[in-house]
Amino acid sequence: MKTNSRSRSAAFSLVELVVVIVIIGIIAAMAIPRLSRGTAGAGDSALAGNLAIIRNAINLYSAEHSSSYPTQAGFLGQLTQYSDASGGVVATKDAAHPYGPYLMAIPPCPVGDQTNPTTVAFDAVNSPPTVAADNGGWIYNPNTGVFIANTNVTDQNGKAYNTY
Repeated sequence: MKTNSRSRSAAFSLVELVVVIVIIGIIAAMAIPRLSRGTAGAGDSALAGNLAIIRNAINLYSAEHSSSYPTQAGFLGQLTQYSDASGGVVATKDAAHPYGPYLMAIPPCPVGDQTNPTTVAFDAVNSPPTVAADNGGWIYNPNTGVFIANTNVTDQNGKAYNTY
């Protein structure tokens, strides 16, 4: 009968476990900052996309309504319902209201204070509109059609979101 002079268990040694844990820690230290930068970039891209959608809707409204922009009183209805040449709106399309709708709903502002992300504030005096309070959502000038994010927050490169 042959006996093995060396008896060793099939478990990992403490040194091997420590080395593996250190390698996993190094990989995590490299990956976590990259992932967090990705989420910040996602907010920037979402803001740019939402602004493009809303600005396109405002410009299309203006083109179909003799170069006039949606008004402060009728902004939401004029963009989300059917309208006539003077800006009057109805919920269903008929011969007198052939234009629109340009949006299904106002998309949320994905950056800044998120208390009211779909709220639209109005500034008919300044162009671009002035962010009075950083309470999220959007701000719009009905005289010039300028539409921006209602926030003073900046992106990771230091560019203000209200200048996008």
